[in-house]
Amino acid sequence: MALTGFFLVVFLIVHCYINANVLFSNAEENFNRAAHFMGSNILIRIMEIGLFVGFILHIVQGYKLELQNRASRKSRYAVTAGNKTSKWYSRSMALLGTLILLFLVLHLVHFWVPSRFGGLTEVEYDGKTYHNLYAQMQDIFAVPWVVVVYLLGCFSLSWHLLHGVQSAAQTLGITSKNYFQTIKTIGIVFSIVVPLIFALMPLFVHFGWQINTGDISLLF
Repeated sequence: MALTGFFLVVFLIVHCYINANVLFSNAEENFNRAAHFMGSNILIRIMEIGLFVGFILHIVQGYKLELQNRASRKSRYAVTAGNKTSKWYSRSMALLGTLILLFLVLHLVHFWVPSRFGGLTEVEYDGKTYHNLYAQMQDIFAVPWVVVVYLLGCFSLSWHLLHGVQSAAQTLGITSKNYFQTIKTIGIVFSIVVPLIFALMPLFVHFGWQINTGDISLLF
């Protein structure tokens, strides 16, 4: 569970790095170039298979762990300690994980399926043809309820990571009294910054916001 979790954290960093293109000026070209690189690079495509395997393993392991925890309690407590012994999000990892799974399915239908199996318009940059995934994003995020669903998905991801990063570090034994607080702080910062960037993406596209950086290509 911890190993697959850390693997997915790496994916989140890369995905966040690519999606950050939409926040800045020249968003369409930069994002489409970045998406083309991710979709056409053979090494990335091979890693994509590993990514799906990682997602499936993490989901299966998560539900298995939840069932084991429930089975270990022969009867429900008459009185629960609430946040005195654990935070609500650490007790709700299965629920948060399920919400993230539903969000992930929607996200795949919106973007991954059209980019892999057709349905996207095309655009040219410097005489080379690219899938216009940014136009797809504009169409998807023009619908207010879709934006709300994505924001809720990012909110669930934030709470899931808040407990998951720290818990995974403890499981793998890479924490000690000397730097436990550092690991905890990194986990908190990561669980806030990465989901926040993901949440800004549908908002920026929906409202047409951009951070002006001139003609500088920030990522690709």
